[in-house]
Formats: sequence, structure tokens, C-alpha cells
Amino acid sequence: MTAVQLPKQKVHVLEGHAGAVLAARFNSNGEYALSCGKDRTIRLWNPHRGIHIKTYKAHGREVRDVHVTQDNSKLCSCGGDRQVFYWDVSTGHVVRKFRGHDSEVNAVKFNEYASVVVSAGYDKSLRVWDCKSRSTEPIQIIDTFLDSVMSICLTKTEIIAGSVDGTVRTFDIRVGREISDNLGQPVNCISLSNDGNCILASCLDSTLRLLDKSSGELLQEYKGHICKSFKTDCCLTNSDAHVAGGSEDGCIYFWDLVDASVVSSFRAHDLVVTSVSYHPKESCMITSSVDEDSNFPLFSTRFLSLALCLWNWELHDPIRKHSIAVELSKELWSYSDGLAGELLPHAHHAFGPWPSFSGPVYNNIGP
Repeated sequence: MTAVQLPKQKVHVLEGHAGAVLAARFNSNGEYALSCGKDRTIRLWNPHRGIHIKTYKAHGREVRDVHVTQDNSKLCSCGGDRQVFYWDVSTGHVVRKFRGHDSEVNAVKFNEYASVVVSAGYDKSLRVWDCKSRSTEPIQIIDTFLDSVMSICLTKTEIIAGSVDGTVRTFDIRVGREISDNLGQPVNCISLSNDGNCILASCLDSTLRLLDKSSGELLQEYKGHICKSFKTDCCLTNSDAHVAGGSEDGCIYFWDLVDASVVSSFRAHDLVVTSVSYHPKESCMITSSVDEDSNFPLFSTRFLSLALCLWNWELHDPIRKHSIAVELSKELWSYSDGLAGELLPHAHHAFGPWPSFSGPVYNNIGP
């Protein structure tokens, strides 16, 4: 993929939010998008046609993150009201409210089978919630962090989280092992490569760092943008050939994955870019910001779709150096009761109660 094939042409501006948009996410196949923000709402869009489909209202304060299941039937959200909401997409009704965080909740994610929601909070903890039971109490609390937990990623067997304490921590739920990679700078966003082998971390020293997930080795650093005071998203393109990230000056940056050179940059917004989401298949992305607007003196009412471009490229994968053997079982997290163990067909033990994480193994990467 060359720089000219990267998205940079604005196709739609999706209007509707009455305040800053804090997150914008494609669904699993890229046909729809969700956004959330300061106006306490979640909005469902068809970004390719610029159409607003539905609004979800229930939060008492700003909505900071949203995630939808792979079958598009349920979504989860979190925000300043310290709760995690579990929604039915078609009806717009709240199925369940999960309470337990002692402060604002920064991020939420479903596991692959939508049986579990994991949330990350300002209270220095991760909490795991069972969507299949009627209980509103967490089935697991992980509180080994020293500061606010800002971002989370899930694999079939791991919970990965980035924290302001400067660490990216990986929790192996099979054996109760915690590995901590110390980057030496506050981490405000993490993202997995599409092959699952690498972790991209955005740090508040205006640097993106690429880590090998299995060893914790620092593979590359990406610089040129501004990220010192705000949470700005980062991700890899769908081919894993380029790294994309937002900047506090309203620009979007693309770096070459291997040599870390800036291959493309352009101004997408007037102020801080809060979110970047790359389409899973096409040369297309959506971004959100806190742009000022004449009708709203503090914040913009829009988020921006950058490029439904008219080109394609051949997918390739330059970083598939390590293969992680995680194909233990597709039933690993598809249990009906949060504490009930199931025998895994390809594992040598039963998956019983959630393990405790007593102390991490440290990999020091930063200064």
C-alpha cells in the first residue's frame, strides 16, 4: 500500500451530537458505525451514506466508549456515571446496568462470544461482567494497576490493558498470570495488530510504541504527532502495513509500520482528534473530535468520515514473525455461568473460577 492509497478525502460529516464526540467505532464488518460523546447519547450510523439510524439515551453523564457484538444484536457503553450499560440494539432498551466502579469508566469491550464485558476505570481497576446471568455484580476484579486504566483489548485467552501508570498489562485468564510491560510513559490507548501478534500503545510523550505481544520487545516507535494532555486513539490499517493515529492539533498521521516514517498527514479537525477507527476491509476510516462549532461554543456537533476512497490494495502482512497458539477452544469464554467451569477440548485442565492475579512479571521497556 502506498501513501496515495491511504484515506485522506472527506466523504461525509455526520451531524447530530450536541457536544464533543469522544469515540467513533465501526462494527465488525464495517457497514455501520457507533459514536458517543458529551451529550450523553450513543448514535448508530450508516457512515457510507451519511445516514443517522438510531439514538440511544440512558446515561446520566458523558459516554466515553461503546462496543457492539459481532452479530450486531447487543452493545455495551460506559462513561462518567460509573456504570456499564448493556443494550439491545434493535429496541434501544437497556438490558442491564452493571454497577461497581468507584469512578468514571473509560473503556469497554465484549469478548468474542458476547458472553462477557470487560470494563476499565479511573478507579485503577478492570472489572469483568457476565452478560448471560442476571447478576449485576462483577465476576472478576483486577486491581493491580497504580493509576487510571484507559484502554483494553481482548483475545480468546487474554485481557490486555493500558494504564496511566505507564504499563501495558496482559492477563492470561487460563493460568492467572499477569505480565507487565513498563513503557515509562502514561499509556492512553492500546490497539492490537490484525494478526494478533503486536500491541500498539499511544503514550503521553507524543510517541506510539509497537510491542511484540509474546515477548514484550519494543519493535518500533512512531513520532511526529502531538499527544501530551488528551486521550487520542491509534490503530493499524486493515493490512497491518501502516499505523494511524490522531493528534492534538487536529491532524491524522500515517506511519510506515516497518521504518516508522510519516507517509501521510493532513488536518482532519480544528481541535483534538479523540478517536480513529479504520474500516476492517476498505480504504476508509472514521474520526471524531471536540471541534468548536458556531451553534455550540464549546464543542462541535459532528464527527468526520475520512475517505470512502475509490481504490483498493493487496493485503499483506509484514510483521507475522510469531504465531500465538490460542486455538484452545471456541468454548473458552462461551460459558453460561460466570463461575462455572467447562472442560476445554484442547486444553489439559478445566476452566474453573476466575483466577486471581497476585503479581505481575515485569518487562522494563521505558527509561
